[in-house]
Amino acid sequence: MKIKRFISGNLESNGYVLYQREGGDCYIVDPGYNADQFLTFIRENNLTARGVLLTHHHYDHVGAVKKIRQATDCPVYLHGSDADMYRDAVDVTLADGDKIELEDETITALHTPGHTEGSVCYYSAKGNLAFTGDTIFNVDLGRTDLSDGDPAKMRRSIRDVVNRWDNGLTIYPGHGDPCDMKFVRKVNREFLELIES
Repeated sequence: MKIKRFISGNLESNGYVLYQREGGDCYIVDPGYNADQFLTFIRENNLTARGVLLTHHHYDHVGAVKKIRQATDCPVYLHGSDADMYRDAVDVTLADGDKIELEDETITALHTPGHTEGSVCYYSAKGNLAFTGDTIFNVDLGRTDLSDGDPAKMRRSIRDVVNRWDNGLTIYPGHGDPCDMKFVRKVNREFLELIES
């Protein structure tokens, strides 16, 4: 899988375009700001947008969706538990374990509530990678003190999902730089404290 990252907005949110080859299909993950940068990249690489994959409903991850959807007519994917909090239409309501195909690669939606009720990570076994939104970052974890956050659910998500990933898996978070789980297990204090508690 090829990955193009865009960093934008006051919160320096990460958005991604996932594709296999120039002229092929792509998915857009968490386009929070500046729809034109995503659309320009898709056009310059002759890509066909097959969907927008949202890790959760917060504005800094969904702000550019409407314009991208109007330009590409591609569906929007979001977990069902976040659908009511999202202001625009959701075309595909996800549940834990749902599969999304990107040519010869399968992306699995893993429900990881805690930051929001419907937070998900998008996991590729073939690529040994995951797009984690605001569930886990390179050096800390997502907030749980917002309206539909839940510290207990975050603990379960980290212990039952994230902590099962091997050291070689690369996370692509909603903020901050990508890293592997080996790095997380060395420097991410919030992760370590939660696992050890």
